[in-house]
Amino acid sequence: MEEIRSLPARPTAEWRRRRARDEAAVAAGTLDPAQAYAAQLYPDSMIASTDGVLAAYEGEVGGAAAGRADADLLAAVERVVVALNAVNEEHHGAAYETEERELLCDHVDAVLVAAGVDVTGLAARQGIGRHEITDRWRDW
Repeated sequence: MEEIRSLPARPTAEWRRRRARDEAAVAAGTLDPAQAYAAQLYPDSMIASTDGVLAAYEGEVGGAAAGRADADLLAAVERVVVALNAVNEEHHGAAYETEERELLCDHVDAVLVAAGVDVTGLAARQGIGRHEITDRWRDW
């Protein structure tokens, strides 16, 4: 399957930036280490696991998703969401807070769009709204 062109940035890139910003501020003495929360919010293990899950999803959806059956696309969405559920559980149900959840859902959607999928149409054919496409499997 061909790769997706203009792949959206993963949420994990932002989480790494936040950690680096905190680390730099602590090193510069402008942030008290006790106030550097990014490392706690985004531990290496959570970022690495999330990256692996998203990479697998991006590879599965591929660049020619527009012609695939709805069931195939929804199965890919289910697999990524279930895998993210597992990452969340590995981190005691606390890997993804509200902002992270929104970013992950947006990423699932954006990967489909980048692959040429009409996500609004896909959702409508399931009797749901566009932003509900992950809901039936999502525990986080």
